[in-house]
Amino acid sequence: MTDPILVERDGAIVTIVLNNPDKRNALTKPAWQKLGDVVEDLSADNDLRCIIIRGAGEAAFAAGADISEFPSDRSTAAQARAYGDVVTRAVKAIEECQHPTIALIKGACTGGGLEIACACDIRIAGESARFGVPINKLGHTLAYPELEAILRLVSPAVMLELLLEGRVVDAEFAKQVGLINRIVEDWEVEEEVRLCADRIAKGAPLAARLHKKMVRRLKQPAPLSQAELDEAFSTCDSEDYQVGYKAFMAKEAPEFKAR
Repeated sequence: MTDPILVERDGAIVTIVLNNPDKRNALTKPAWQKLGDVVEDLSADNDLRCIIIRGAGEAAFAAGADISEFPSDRSTAAQARAYGDVVTRAVKAIEECQHPTIALIKGACTGGGLEIACACDIRIAGESARFGVPINKLGHTLAYPELEAILRLVSPAVMLELLLEGRVVDAEFAKQVGLINRIVEDWEVEEEVRLCADRIAKGAPLAARLHKKMVRRLKQPAPLSQAELDEAFSTCDSEDYQVGYKAFMAKEAPEFKAR
């Protein structure tokens, strides 16, 4: 059986491939489970600098969950909750991954696929990409954690527009409402994502990880503690900081070691 989640490593950059092209890279329950496992394992790898997530082929990033499983795995509320727990874990693993993540989007990016893309830090799409949550056609609802993954990028009004109408929108609309960061011509997507990943990989990894943590924390309403405020300066005790500012002053390229 074809592996539904592929991992391709090139130095400090890893590409995760959602691999079900015959069904527009729809994810089965085991695929969601493996995606969560893979991202959690990669997050713990301190030698990594960036993770790219993409769909296999050219037709889709991912069309969401594989509906053929619904009769057996999602036909009751109890089954749907169990299924939802697996999806939520995978999405949260991406959101909380310590390494920067980029969604490389070609073609359809809908339903659970949109949740995966929204959980990434940066989303770069081809001009023919399409986005939506046409779940109203299934008589089903998104769970709160799945809604949250998309709502961190768009307004409640836009979220309801997508959910209530169930329409699939183009890349220009997605850019206007904040679903994606960049649009490039279809043939440029892979190159643009690679350039983005290279820039991230050349940057200071400890700073990137802390910036991700700080941005997540600022979404929470509780006041910042003094320890949290102080942590923002903790990278100044790192070897990378010494390397970075000295290289900058010498007009040289720094070589960071994540320590």
